[in-house]
Amino acid sequence: MTPSPTPGARVSPRLIVLAALAVLPLVACSGEPDPSPRDSSAGGDENHGEFAGAVELAEPALGLTTVDAAGVVRHLDLLDESVSELAGVGDASGVHTDGRFAFVQTSGGVDVVDSGVWTWDHVDHFHYYRAEPREVGTVPGTGPATVATTNSSTSGGSGVFFGESGEAVLLDTEALADGELVERYRVSTTPHDGLLVPVGDLALVTEPDASGTAARVLTLDGDGRPVPGGAHPCPDAQGTITTRVAAVIGCADGALLASVVDDELQVERIPYPPGTSAPAATSFAGRDGRPTVAALAGEDRVWLLDTRAESWTLLESPVPLAQVTAVDDDDEHVVGLSTDGRVVVLDGGSGELLGTSGRLVAASLRSGVGVPTMVADQQRVYLSAPAEKRLYEVDFADDARVARTFETPTRPLYVAGTGR
Repeated sequence: MTPSPTPGARVSPRLIVLAALAVLPLVACSGEPDPSPRDSSAGGDENHGEFAGAVELAEPALGLTTVDAAGVVRHLDLLDESVSELAGVGDASGVHTDGRFAFVQTSGGVDVVDSGVWTWDHVDHFHYYRAEPREVGTVPGTGPATVATTNSSTSGGSGVFFGESGEAVLLDTEALADGELVERYRVSTTPHDGLLVPVGDLALVTEPDASGTAARVLTLDGDGRPVPGGAHPCPDAQGTITTRVAAVIGCADGALLASVVDDELQVERIPYPPGTSAPAATSFAGRDGRPTVAALAGEDRVWLLDTRAESWTLLESPVPLAQVTAVDDDDEHVVGLSTDGRVVVLDGGSGELLGTSGRLVAASLRSGVGVPTMVADQQRVYLSAPAEKRLYEVDFADDARVARTFETPTRPLYVAGTGR
């Protein structure tokens, strides 16, 4: 890698006029605690995640932020079912979220849109906020981009990697919360399908081997410079997610868990169980704020990675799956999308089929118009249906019952769960 960081590069924000959103009264702390946090980034803000102009809420302002073919970004408030138009970003090809910001892939780079709703993790409880939504700005770049975020939408960094050019950009997340797009640095690497994963004030960036495949990760300091001795093998690095325990990077032989403890970076390798021959996990999904995440192992098996216990579990699926996510609740629910368009609920301990819906997104899967996306909460899973022009709310604990259906004015090609 040839680093060429440009710390503090600033892009002027593009603001748009938005409809004002109703706010709820201030209340005391509440939430579902996880009793044994390890990740020092959780609860790191002294201001409890609050920013000027934000109002603290009694409960999370959960929503679904969607992007259609014209690049119109809309937000569905799951509490009052109102819909707001947030931005117009042009031709979109994907979206990623940290629970607040929507990072929308476009032909010009990555557009950042602030949904205006977020949850702040205070380790043993949570704070919930609402502010004015807005379009923050564009991270310029060419080709598809991979975005990696932390579990804080008010501090730390957000990583953007443009594989076609090999540029790795670390954004200042606190500046995003203030409505500014600030690049902490932009580093040039060898073009490859890579990742830039923020971990505390540091970041891990992939480095390819001679074949052009990501083979290891390098540790970068706050200015984008390689840290001596900070290289870690990770053959065929693909897929990343941040749990409340650590940042996860998938490798052909397992996963890396990266966290900052007492200001020191810790990177641990979690190998696959001996003797297993299932395909490696290359994309992870799970409920925000929980330690266990899920990944497909082909169509007929599921990997569960418990980042607290640092262990893998391989489940056999009774039906072929196109997607999977871990709820990580007391009943160990795992929710999948079958290849014929059904929401299926599995027991995370045994793999037993607990419930199944009708073929909700069969037309989307058959036509290839957008990719249906699942977003899991504590009690519901939300499923986008691009071809059907709908969003579904499914009660996974009640035989995958469809609790609500939301019709959309256009096809919701991309969807992100926000307010989380």
